[in-house]
Amino acid sequence: MKKADFNAEEWTTVLQGPPMAGLRVMAAERGGTLRESLSMAKAYTETREGQGTSELLDEIVSSRPDVDPAALGSGSADELARNSMQRLREAVEVLESKAPAEEVDAYRQFVQQLAERVASSHKEGGFLGIGGKPVSESEQAALDEIAGVLRAAGS
Repeated sequence: MKKADFNAEEWTTVLQGPPMAGLRVMAAERGGTLRESLSMAKAYTETREGQGTSELLDEIVSSRPDVDPAALGSGSADELARNSMQRLREAVEVLESKAPAEEVDAYRQFVQQLAERVASSHKEGGFLGIGGKPVSESEQAALDEIAGVLRAAGS
């Protein structure tokens, strides 16, 4: 699969899935958002390096992580969480309708690993970098929600 296999609207939807997952994690915990947002672009490349051959993922990674602000709603954390997961669900559904199962699975793995990298980009809690947890409880809940959306999108 590659970009040319999708119409413009479908491709935009597919491209927005990964950053929506990253935003969902960032919205889960106040405090690390700037560092986490700076890490998302870097996480795209790092996450892609650990996976097999996929022209689809190569094209996704070569695109800058971009999100349509209108897709996020008015800005409340609950609305951002709800809208980001809906957009992720739509992205997986587009892929499920057009791509072979192995490409859909590769996309799911990429999105989940990207979200995990964003979540662990800095420690939560602690003092002056001492102590704290790599992933907070609210970030873990967001990761679990993302995993559920990725599993259930086409069900």
